[in-house]
Order: sequence, then C-alpha cells, then structure tokens
Amino acid sequence: MSSIININNVDDEIKDIFEQNRVTDLKRFIKKRQCLNSCNIAMSYMFYLVQSAGILATTIGTGYSIKELIWSGIGLNIIASLCHSYEQVNNNISTKLMKNIQNIKNNTYVDEDTMATLDENTKKDEKNKT
Repeated sequence: MSSIININNVDDEIKDIFEQNRVTDLKRFIKKRQCLNSCNIAMSYMFYLVQSAGILATTIGTGYSIKELIWSGIGLNIIASLCHSYEQVNNNISTKLMKNIQNIKNNTYVDEDTMATLDENTKKDEKNKT
C-alpha cells in the first residue's frame, strides 16, 4: 500500500516539475518576444534613417564628384543592410518563440532548447534571485 502511495507522490511531483517548467518557459518566451519586438522597432527606424542618409550622401557625392562622400554613402548603406538583416533574424526568432507559446497554450509543447541555452538561462535566473 505504501509503495502505491509513494508512486502516486512521485508521479504528482513529476507532473508538478513539468508544469513548472512549462510556466517558466512561457514567461521566458514572452519576455524574449517583448525584447525582440522592442529591438525590431528600433532596428526598423535605424534602417530607414541610415539607408536614407546613405542614399543622400552617395547622391551628393556623385553630383559633386566627392569620392569620400560616395564611399561614406556606400558604407552607410552597408550598415543599413546589416540593420535589416538583424531585423529579419529577430523576426525569425520571434516567430519561433510565438510557435512555442502557442504549443504551450495547446498543451503540445516539447522543450527542445540546447543545453548551452538552458545553462545560460539557469545562471541568469540564479543571478536575478540574489
């Protein structure tokens, strides 16, 4: 009789651990999505601003035959392209996070984080607690 009670207690404890993991992951995913969304807004504005400055600098440099200004404009356009690339990467990560959030909501979530990610998050959580 006592072994059945122990098995039930173990099963309940395992269920609690998995449920707590799901809740922790959900909170982490929501926080990451909020951060990525904020970052993407800034990246979007920065992309258009730097791209416009690059086009303007290249146009003025070409009109007045100022090679340094032309190359500066090209450099600004390269920076704008990098901003756009980071924005796209963030969008892809945000989409994956949203799928995980939906899976948690639908009870179909499987934790597929790599161990490196889990170790980093554990260290950050421990630091935040102190």
